[in-house]
Amino acid sequence: MSQNENPYEPSDAPEVPGGAAGDSQPSTATQALTPVDDWFGHPRGLFFLFFAELWERFSFYGMRALLVLYCTKELFADEADPKDFAYGIYAAYGALVYFTPAIGGVLADRVIGHKNSIMLGAILMTLGHFTMAFESETIFYLSLGLLILGNGFFKPNISSLVGGLYSEGDKRRDSGFTIFYLGINIGAFIAPLVCGFLGESIGWHYGFGAAGIGMFVGLLVFGYGRRQGIYGTQGEQPEAAQNQNYAGINIRYWIYALSFLAAPLFAFLVQQNSINVLASVGGDFGLLSALLIALLLVVLVFIGYQLFVSDRVTCHRLIVIMVLTSLVTVFWAFFEQAGSSLTLFAEEQVNLVLLNASMTNAINPGYIMLLAIPFSIMWQNLGDRNPRTIVKFGLGIIQLGLGFLVFALSARFMDDSGKVSMLFLMFGYLLITSGELFCSPIGLSKITELSPARLVSFLMGVWFLSSSFAHYIAGFIAKLTTGTSGGGGMLAGVSDAITGRDPSVAVSDSVANLYRYTDVFAQIAIVSFIVGIIALLITKLINHLMHGVH
Repeated sequence: MSQNENPYEPSDAPEVPGGAAGDSQPSTATQALTPVDDWFGHPRGLFFLFFAELWERFSFYGMRALLVLYCTKELFADEADPKDFAYGIYAAYGALVYFTPAIGGVLADRVIGHKNSIMLGAILMTLGHFTMAFESETIFYLSLGLLILGNGFFKPNISSLVGGLYSEGDKRRDSGFTIFYLGINIGAFIAPLVCGFLGESIGWHYGFGAAGIGMFVGLLVFGYGRRQGIYGTQGEQPEAAQNQNYAGINIRYWIYALSFLAAPLFAFLVQQNSINVLASVGGDFGLLSALLIALLLVVLVFIGYQLFVSDRVTCHRLIVIMVLTSLVTVFWAFFEQAGSSLTLFAEEQVNLVLLNASMTNAINPGYIMLLAIPFSIMWQNLGDRNPRTIVKFGLGIIQLGLGFLVFALSARFMDDSGKVSMLFLMFGYLLITSGELFCSPIGLSKITELSPARLVSFLMGVWFLSSSFAHYIAGFIAKLTTGTSGGGGMLAGVSDAITGRDPSVAVSDSVANLYRYTDVFAQIAIVSFIVGIIALLITKLINHLMHGVH
């Protein structure tokens, strides 16, 4: 994420209507009435949201670092192939945890307000993490249900509050989102080290309990900032909903109650998606697949309607949002191997030093901590030479491909036991991280800047919905690493050339396992290069459709 020196072309471009044809609605950032007490050149509220998000991400990534390893080593250790169960649960959890923000964003916009939504989400997630500390498979799934629902209320709305701290055209916006993104990654860096150490060295549920403590701290930080009025008047419950009562109870409280009651439903969806669990209702292609497809159709129909009723500039910007969302879906589908196949790759095939497998999840956010501020300064100092958004996306996806290329090439340098140096893991993650900084924080900033006011939280939810599909796709990709011949498919020959694998030569089980991983990583690299190049080729068209937004 960056600060663009010149976010409009020309810099004095007029305000663009954001509503339907004939309506003029300023952006959410323009509507926000925030008392300005700047800290370090940014609104004071940014730093409270920074710390709230830091601790929320501590809880999320602490649990994420442990989930696949806990499933393979503990929960499903007695199954014939515990990896399949683990990947199924990880894919379902990741998909649903980014599915619910699309719903949470709409409910926040229309019913309960952003601030109430964030508080509700924090409470649900705190309970989810603490209950994860109990040793019970039933409670395990219920805990995941609470975490999924909580994230849906928390995630899109805190990002919307950050955008609302800045007025339209404020040159500090991208830099502010980079600082916010740094907070995310400080939490994500500390969590695997703390929770991973506790989980693997002392007991899995101690690691999960530590994640719960982090979420509780995030709840306290956000609540304090709200009581002090630091976020201004933005994000309160909409006036129309304040008088909307059913059975004498405000609709806000009905939403609160229904949220807790929905936890078992989401717990069931996670359980159903794990391999061979409830296979009679669809296995891999069961309820969760149908749910995601149905939601995608609803989103496409709604976006289509908005394109029909909106003015020309709004239509073009909505198209750009959809293009960026599609590109980031590809990015996250590959990137999210980090929590699944790359974690088990580190566990099984890497000569780890100082870190255990769960703690390797700290490598990526560690790089973010080192690089986020230099990237922000770089974008700011580039001025008119600052690359446009679509160029950054294309280059980011190509860098992601280079990272997986490094993982794939590691097979050429294996030792006699079929293991590779940790240096390949470190360098590959460095390239993936630089690619992330070209895409993810930029996307967060541009969604709030391109979205019309009446749709900002919904479109932020759609942005996170892309991660839902990406996680689900990532689960299928991860399962390719458990096959008998790697990824296979029409790219198999190219991947063999990259990894040095000769299918005609018999190898040990450990070496064969290494090739299963690296074959898939090589194919990820190839697809990433193709998608990144396509993004660069459509630069001129996308720049035109953005109408001055850099």
